[in-house]
Amino acid sequence: MARIAGVDIPKNKRGVISLTYIYGVGRSRAKEILAAAKVDESIKVDDWTDDQIGAIRDAVGTYTIEGELRSETQINIKRLMDIGCYRGIRHRAGLPLRGQRTKNNSRTRKGRRKTVANKKKATK
Repeated sequence: MARIAGVDIPKNKRGVISLTYIYGVGRSRAKEILAAAKVDESIKVDDWTDDQIGAIRDAVGTYTIEGELRSETQINIKRLMDIGCYRGIRHRAGLPLRGQRTKNNSRTRKGRRKTVANKKKATK
């Protein structure tokens, strides 16, 4: 198992697919990394040489990935909440930010349903 950017990438998969296990690396960026490192996309990670792994590590190092990217994202969200803009308020309330309806769906953001009992009428 090769270790790149602090992540163990699976050795039984193709290079393009296995690089996507790194946070911040998708299919297109994985292709860019392999092209910069001059490694064929179809070769499995198990067949990479040490020189190729070193070249891939150098190519990955040019991008903001993993912990640095996660912290940058959290800082951006915190900034939105601090300035009190619409998106920041929605983040704070745990509601969807991009104009989705909340009456029926949005369970992913709101969490499990919290059932509220009806108020009972007083008997005479």
